[in-house]
Amino acid sequence: MDFLTQDVLTKPVWMWATFLTLVIVLLALDLGVLHKKHREIGMRESLLMSLGYLTLGVGFGGWVWFSLGQQAGIEYLTGFVVEKSLAIDNIFVIAMIFTYFAIPRLYQHRVLFWGILGVIVLRAVMIAGGAALVSGFPWVLYLFALFLVATGVKMIAMSGKTHDLAANPLLRFLKKRLRVTEQLHGERFFVRLPHPKTGRVATFATPVFLALVLIEVADVIFAVDSVPAIFAITTDPYIIYTSNIFAILGLRALYFALAAILPRFAYLKYALALLLIFIGSKIFISDLLGWEKFPADLSLGITFAILAGGILWSVWRTRSTPPDAAAP
Repeated sequence: MDFLTQDVLTKPVWMWATFLTLVIVLLALDLGVLHKKHREIGMRESLLMSLGYLTLGVGFGGWVWFSLGQQAGIEYLTGFVVEKSLAIDNIFVIAMIFTYFAIPRLYQHRVLFWGILGVIVLRAVMIAGGAALVSGFPWVLYLFALFLVATGVKMIAMSGKTHDLAANPLLRFLKKRLRVTEQLHGERFFVRLPHPKTGRVATFATPVFLALVLIEVADVIFAVDSVPAIFAITTDPYIIYTSNIFAILGLRALYFALAAILPRFAYLKYALALLLIFIGSKIFISDLLGWEKFPADLSLGITFAILAGGILWSVWRTRSTPPDAAAP
């Protein structure tokens, strides 16, 4: 059993095994027990699930604090809050994709579940690659920081502009290369149907599969922002990956809880943009002030202040606006 104490990416095997076991149990409980039968997830259940995942994420942060110390605990909580907040922007895109393909809530849970599995693997690859880069070339952190600042500025400049999903190059490529049905076939990703030209039975992709692909690609795009953001907070791979995954695990429940009231958070995107700018600028502020590292507790406090301000501003600005017209 000595291998359990050997270090992998700066932490012993048993710590990674404990975390991965917990994730597997949560996923099995979600799909195999709580949602074994296909049904629509209501608002109350979504809120309870969101609260449960939030409690688990924060609780794991408490365990990190106890096991690895105050600095690690604060870094985990800051990363968790940042990743959870950036996930809200992802929810806007998911809602747009489901609306475009007219995917009913009854089938959305399965799409998001498999999407989350893909995210867990993709984030592991991206974080491992980022950790290797930072370890070998510490100056890469400055590139990450500049990228975050530029991304935040771009988000502010692009706010208010609509996106035409029908013109998406990936969607057009998939429709050109795959046989795709116009109608849904339950929650199935592929179906066997007679080809309209030859009459022979062939495999067709469904709109549900196209929605899954676009959601996976959207997460890769969002990861390009979120992974550098968490590296700007900490370079510990264990804290980076665990905070990322715990923030993502509750994404499905958070989506179902917020989908109907997303327009009330229309102005939150400005707060997220400011948050990226702040996170990216921390390394330069630390250098200017002669700090070895930006204080973790101060970083967490400013993060909460920016997000709270964005939420309160959104709710106040949309207080008397119809939900379908709340977006700026």
